[in-house]
Amino acid sequence: MGTSLENLKVLRAAESIADEIWRYVVQWDAFARDALGSQLVRATDSIGANMAESFGRFNFGEKLQFLYYARGSLFETKYWLNQAAHRGLLQNDVVQDYSNALTNLARQINQFANSLKMQKRDAKTSKPSLREEQVPYIAGPVDESALIFDEKDIAWIKSDPSQSNL
Repeated sequence: MGTSLENLKVLRAAESIADEIWRYVVQWDAFARDALGSQLVRATDSIGANMAESFGRFNFGEKLQFLYYARGSLFETKYWLNQAAHRGLLQNDVVQDYSNALTNLARQINQFANSLKMQKRDAKTSKPSLREEQVPYIAGPVDESALIFDEKDIAWIKSDPSQSNL
């Protein structure tokens, strides 16, 4: 990849969200921090951590797998934000702002995944200077055309916590 880890926009966006959420959580009382806050911070930090791990992997399949882990952490973050709103720890408008930021982040993760898929396709079409005999490896069908986040997922991430049925 041509970009350094520190210059990866999608990672910087994830770090920014995680840092902002941290600043809220450290102000909560001890019980709220321990019960809900630590889960929220871990989930939010895990989004960026999994993207960083994806960046550090060599195999395209592994890179995409860690983006799927980031996806799971993003959904977990949205869940904990909704819980924080339901329990009066965060105002609904604050949670909605984070939901919008997570929606933008989800779209950026999709773009990152698509760029990896394009790099994989390009790597297959370029002629290597040294080639080893290929051995067939079958791991089962993988639908690489699907987005990490589809529009239904993004709509849920963006949803207003006061309207959820938790």
